Amino acid sequence: MDEHDEVAAPVQPQSHPYPAASLEEFVERSIGHIRAVQVVQAVLISVLSFFDAQQTFISVFTDAQPSWHCTNATICNHNSNICSLPKSAWAWDNERHHHTIISEWDLECSSAFITGLPATSYFAGCVLGGFALATLGDSSLGRKNLLFLSSLLMCIAALCSAFSTDVGMYSTFRFFCGVGRVSITTSALVLLTERVGRRWRSQMGQLLFVFFTAGMLSLPAIAYAGRGSSWRMLYIWTSSPGLLHTIIAYFFVCESPRWLFLQGRISDAIAVLKRIGSADLIGLSSLPNMQNWHENQVQSKTNPFSSIRILFRKRWAVQRLLAVMVLGFSIGLTYFVLLLGVRGLNFNVYLITELNALLTIPSLLIFLFWVQKCNRKSSMLAFCTSAGAFCIVCAIVARTSKGVSIGMELASIFFMSLAYNMFLIYMVELFPTQVRSSTTSLARQAVMVGSVIVPVLTSAGRENKLISYGVSGCLMVISGFLVLCFPETRGRALSNTMEEQELKDSTRLPMR
Repeated sequence: MDEHDEVAAPVQPQSHPYPAASLEEFVERSIGHIRAVQVVQAVLISVLSFFDAQQTFISVFTDAQPSWHCTNATICNHNSNICSLPKSAWAWDNERHHHTIISEWDLECSSAFITGLPATSYFAGCVLGGFALATLGDSSLGRKNLLFLSSLLMCIAALCSAFSTDVGMYSTFRFFCGVGRVSITTSALVLLTERVGRRWRSQMGQLLFVFFTAGMLSLPAIAYAGRGSSWRMLYIWTSSPGLLHTIIAYFFVCESPRWLFLQGRISDAIAVLKRIGSADLIGLSSLPNMQNWHENQVQSKTNPFSSIRILFRKRWAVQRLLAVMVLGFSIGLTYFVLLLGVRGLNFNVYLITELNALLTIPSLLIFLFWVQKCNRKSSMLAFCTSAGAFCIVCAIVARTSKGVSIGMELASIFFMSLAYNMFLIYMVELFPTQVRSSTTSLARQAVMVGSVIVPVLTSAGRENKLISYGVSGCLMVISGFLVLCFPETRGRALSNTMEEQELKDSTRLPMR
């Protein structure tokens, strides 16, 4: 049987005059025009990415090697290796408070495995949590519940990290923090884009990136302000507001109406559309026919793997997902090498981290214009190859010119930010509502898998940047050409079923 024939088409219009394609029209009529309540709820959702960004990059400050000074000038100087000196010959600059875990637990001479264990545990938690939670957004939990459950787990684990007594306990809490935070970006992005019409889809997605950037910008400022305090305070200052916001915002945010429709919860979906959309839904007269159609389309509410089964019935969907995950792996590897490898550039860690975060602001402003006017496919190719090329140049000149290497690193992070933002928007549009949360989560997981090996890669590349920046740059350039396998999606309505997505891709419907 041909792959196009293996799943029965929706009930024909002769029997039920409300066909599958009308669902998007019905939703568009209700929420096609943006309202104040949609903006408020979008902000409440997007703020969660602010705290996500802080927990992702907090180890740059809490796990760093602190500065030290000599106390015995006869056997010690600033070029000495502290591991070959007696403890009485040197001291940490901030002796009153332990600024990082290195000084508190005497890890200055420990192996790279031990010092990198918390960061590795965090990203390992991201990988495991993503695979464990990926399908729940499409099945039993839904977009909203998965989003806030993930944020709650992240904030609680981050708060507990502040009370760790050794590196093992600390790494365990970092692991659970990673398990929680991995679904925040994908769940929030899917929830934001499914609650507005096609005209506002990109803008709502960008709101998420704006708050993520704000989180990145705030972290160096908070760390610098508290540089005289213990590293534990940084966790308390960043996790407590996140926990409070998660609990409060849960009661004000609505579920995705598209997901509710596909779950057969028609009355709940109508209630959400009335709350965030038009007060008088013109299409309510079609509700009986919609109910008939959804009896054939509703997904399993109890089987968390129903969306995966639907996905794997289509060869084109599996092939597309694999290409997306390879591209995501390369983006994750390169992006986090640039963000977490800054300590190896022999530059002020506070300044270079702040510059990296500041560069995301012009990249966001450019992206807001770019995403409306330019195609997804060609843009992704240009961003990926440019970011990879600058990363390679950074690795080549790192030994000979610090200034040029910093400039190349900043240029690479600029294009990498554009590529990462476009990647997340593109992934939402490449798959239908039936499997969108699962596929977006799996694509995000590929990004996390790439980031897991970053601590090891950056440690190995401290002396030779070709190992870290060179390898990741080459991989980014090569994998960028995978976007040529994807269809163009700019300006097109979101599909709700696999058959609808398949039809749009095969007929190449005109963009609006």
